[in-house]
Amino acid sequence: MEPLDTPVLDNHMHLDLEHGQGLSAVNDFVHMGGTHLLVVNKPSWHLGVEADEPAAFAHVFETTIDAVADATELLPGRGWPVLGVHPGLISRLVDERGFTPEDAESLMRGAIDVAATYVDRGDALALKSGRPHYEVTDAVWEASNNVMKHAFKRGAELDCAVQLHTEASEDLTEITAWAADRGLSPHKVVKHYAGGRLAGPTPSVMSNKSDIETAATEDAPFLMETDFIDDPDRPGAVLGLKTVPRRVRWLLGEGYDEAVRNAHIDTPKKVYDINTEGTLG
Repeated sequence: MEPLDTPVLDNHMHLDLEHGQGLSAVNDFVHMGGTHLLVVNKPSWHLGVEADEPAAFAHVFETTIDAVADATELLPGRGWPVLGVHPGLISRLVDERGFTPEDAESLMRGAIDVAATYVDRGDALALKSGRPHYEVTDAVWEASNNVMKHAFKRGAELDCAVQLHTEASEDLTEITAWAADRGLSPHKVVKHYAGGRLAGPTPSVMSNKSDIETAATEDAPFLMETDFIDDPDRPGAVLGLKTVPRRVRWLLGEGYDEAVRNAHIDTPKKVYDINTEGTLG
C-alpha cells in the first residue's frame, strides 16, 4: 500500500484485546495508512462491569488504557484513551437494575469523576458522556442531561475535550451553551457519530463518503471516525477500522487536501491540543 503523506486519525473507536479483533484491527488500520487512534472505553457492561459504585469503573478505564498502550506499539503515531460513561447505561440501571433516575445519575456522575482522575494525571486525553439517542422518560432525560453537564464542568476544570454520544441532529447549540456556562469552550465539545453538517459541537463525522464530502465542503473544523466497536457478535455493525485511511485516500484523490489537513492536523490540535504531525515516527 502506497504510504500517505499525512497523519490519519480515527477520532472514535473501540478496542477489545480479549474478545475482539484487537491488535489485528490496528494492524489493518496501519496497513491502510492510519497513524493515530482515539480509543474510547467500551460500555462498562460489555466488559462485565455492573457497577454499584463509581470505583468499579476503574477496571473499564484501565483496560482501555492498557489496550491503547499495546496499540501505540504498532502505530506510526500513537493512541490516546478517551474515558467516561456511555449514556445508555442509565437505561440499564433504571430499567433492568431498579435504580431511580436520581441514583443512576449519582453513579454516572461519580464515574465521570473517576475518569477525570486519569485525565488529570495524563493517562487519558478526554472525557466521554452524552444522553440517550432514543425515547426515555422525562426523569431519565433530565438525569442524563445532568450527567452531561457534570462532564462539561469536569472538562472545564481539566481543560480537556468531552466527546458526546447523543441523538442525531444538525443543531446542538443548546448543548454547547451548557458547556460554555460551565467554562468549557464549545469547540472542545465533540459530537461522536455526527453527520457532515453540525451547529454547536465539533463534529466527529462518520466516515461514509456522503457525510465526509459534506464536511469537506463546509469549511469548518471536523474530525473523522468509524465507531469501530470490535465486537465479534456484531460484525459489520458500524464501520471497519480500515475506513478512515481509505476515505483519506479518496479525499486526496478528489482534491480535498485542505479538508484532510483540517480533520487530521488542525482540528485535533484545536480540540485536544495534540500534535499529530509531531508524534509521527
